[in-house]
Amino acid sequence: MIDVAGGCHCGAVRFAAQAEAQPEMLDCNCSICARTGFLHLFIPHDQFDLLQGESDLTSYKFGSGEADHLFCRHCGIKSFYQPRSHPDCWSVNYNCLDAGHDLEPKITKFDGQNWAASKAKL
Repeated sequence: MIDVAGGCHCGAVRFAAQAEAQPEMLDCNCSICARTGFLHLFIPHDQFDLLQGESDLTSYKFGSGEADHLFCRHCGIKSFYQPRSHPDCWSVNYNCLDAGHDLEPKITKFDGQNWAASKAKL
């Protein structure tokens, strides 16, 4: 396991987590991920600590309403959220990690535009 840290653009939201050294990540093409460049690094809830900014987060739900998209209310960055695909994990945006980590991710394309069929293949 490797310790990582990250957060939003303005620094109001900060987190620390433990991740696999060579994590399997998803690059989703759904309507929100494609527009924001979100790369999914799944972190079990017990390996994630929100260090600051809980009161700075605002929630957005759409479609099924199962995913809870959490954005910094100041800068608008979604550094992590609760995905519907992995209910026991946070999905951390790999692009929001601080520089200097030693992760070597394996990134798989995920067809979020056809979510149900793609989820069945996971």
